Formats: sequence, structure tokens, C-alpha cells
Amino acid sequence: MRIALIAPLIAPLAEPHLGGVQTFLVDLARGLTGRGHGVTVFAARGSRVEGVTVAEVDVDAAALSATLVRPGRRPAHDDAAEALAIEAFAATAALIGSGEFDVVHNHAFDVPAILHAATLATPVVHTLHMPADARIGAALAVAATGANPPLVAGVSEAHADAWRRLVPVDCVLRPGLLIDAIPWRATSTSTRLLFAGRFSREKGAMEAVEIARLAGRRLLLCGPGYDPEYAARVRAFVRDYALNAPPATVDILPALERRTLWIEMGRSAAVICAPAWEEPFGLVAAEANACGTPVVGFRRGGLPEVVDEEVSAILVAPDDVAGAAAGVRRADQLSRVACRRHAEETLDLEATLDAHERVYLRALSARQG
Repeated sequence: MRIALIAPLIAPLAEPHLGGVQTFLVDLARGLTGRGHGVTVFAARGSRVEGVTVAEVDVDAAALSATLVRPGRRPAHDDAAEALAIEAFAATAALIGSGEFDVVHNHAFDVPAILHAATLATPVVHTLHMPADARIGAALAVAATGANPPLVAGVSEAHADAWRRLVPVDCVLRPGLLIDAIPWRATSTSTRLLFAGRFSREKGAMEAVEIARLAGRRLLLCGPGYDPEYAARVRAFVRDYALNAPPATVDILPALERRTLWIEMGRSAAVICAPAWEEPFGLVAAEANACGTPVVGFRRGGLPEVVDEEVSAILVAPDDVAGAAAGVRRADQLSRVACRRHAEETLDLEATLDAHERVYLRALSARQG
């Protein structure tokens, strides 16, 4: 098949990636190419995907920063950024329309991406990577009434169920990992914890600090400063903690390239996943288990579908920081071999690629019918 993949345009596809969507999209593109499909990724300037054709959309990703999704906060209104997003996705649709593709798979979570994809004659699949949102739901409803209604996918059963309150969801397309490429450790003597994710309220960096404090453990925080205001609050929180509980036990690093992150995960006693939103999937938790490292976090959104509770993770009720801190010691008793086995059996990219191919054939069949 000839497949067009549309990436979010808020960041180039380049390491270190801004988030899990970008990380997975690179693996998806390479995996589909490896299976003999003709894949073209439409992405922001500066994007590179090894072994895959990339069509760069002429847009400066930094200029779209005002369109970043920041759950729990009212959307920033920036006429220039919104106009640029409309222009960028119109250009993307024009580039796709001028090519010969069998299917278009959109991973961007912008209203203009959905509306412009609806103008294409090619079958379209939308994977929703964010929690249910009324604005996106309205755009999908408009697209569904057109001549080329899309297929809509969630990334976990919980995620799809939440979206079904707004729009029909046709299937679940779970992300997967290149398990064989991820190094892992069968044993570890470290007591350090790790948090990896963008510094924004919904990902729970400050909750991770509090969990580590209550558990009496060192913590490594690493991630991009996605939300500058929140990132500044995290750093101030860590500084205050260091002053009140010396010596400092929290280290902060910027986002790490994937192989470096996997090494740090493998060195850690557990990876903290304490989201403040209904986590659509939880790629960090999947990567942690692939590294042989248990997860400690909140039983929220799609996260329980990613890990195997009491085998590869200790999950507690949402926002139960004290419970998660107590769970750190329980996680010490989990088998790292079992964590890795869980990842190998349930999170491998090959099954994900199979599912994507089935959905693409379904989209083609529906169009031809």
C-alpha cells in the first residue's frame, strides 16, 4: 500500500521527541516501510525518519507553540498561530492530494488537520491521541458527514470508550515498541526512581516528586519543557524541596534521546507514571517494562491496559500519592524478568503493525464499496 502519515506539526520528528505520539509515529513509519509499504510522512521542517520518505511541510514548529494542547487550561487564543496551523494543514492536504496514496493516516490532534483531511478523496484514518475533546469531536462530526467519512481509532479501550461519548470510534490501534531494540536488565541494585515525560500538568511531574519524597527515594526527572509556566513551577518545587530536605534528592535533565532514556530506565528501581488526566495509553510505562523496570503509578485511563498489575506494575487509585509512595517498596519485589516478558508478549510493534494493516484494508474496502 501507498500510505501517507500525517504527523503533528508542533515539533519536528527528531530526537529527543516532544512526546509519545512522535516517538510512536517514527516506529510506525519504519515498521510499515519494513513490510514493503510505500510510506511518506508529512511532518514539520527538520524532521528525519531513517529509511522513510519525509515530506517536510513548510512550517516553523515553534510558531505553532500557542496551539499546544494544555489540558486543564483554557486554550490560548493566538490568531497568528491558529491561522498558521490552518495554512500548514491546508498545505499538507494539498501535498497529499497531489500524490497517489491508497490511504491517509492522520496523527495530528488539531481541528484543521481533521477538516482538511476531510477534503481528500483518499480513504482517511484518524488516530486520536488526546483525551476526549469537544472541539475535536465537532470536527470529526463534520468530517463524518462528508463524501469521504473517515475511520476513527483510539489508542486503548478506555480511551476509545471516553471518545464514544462524543463520536463513533471504529477501532483501537494500540502503539507498540521495537522490543528487540530495547536493552533490559534482569537485576538491579538501584533504589532510584525515574519520571520521563513532558513538563506539563497532565503528566504529573510534581506528583512524581512528592511520591519520591514520601518513599524516601532519589528521583531523576527528565523531559521537555512543554509548558514553560508549569516547567518553572516544577523547578521551583524541586528547589524548595532541596532547601527543606537536604541533600537534594531530585535531579532534572532535559528530554533524553530514546537509547539514553532506555539505559536510565534500566538503571532505575521503578518508573513513576502519575498522570493528572485520563492517560490515553502510556508509552513511557510500556518502555519501562521493556527495559525490565516496574511501573508505579495511578490506575487511570489506558495505563492499566499497558501494564500487568502486580506483575509489571503497582497501580493505585488516581491522585493517591501516599499509596503510590507505599507502592514503591512493593515494586521492589516484582520480577524484572516478568516485566520484560510482559512487554515482549503484549507490547511488540509487530502486533501493532498487523492491526494497522487490517484497518487500512478496511478503509480501502469501505471506499471501494
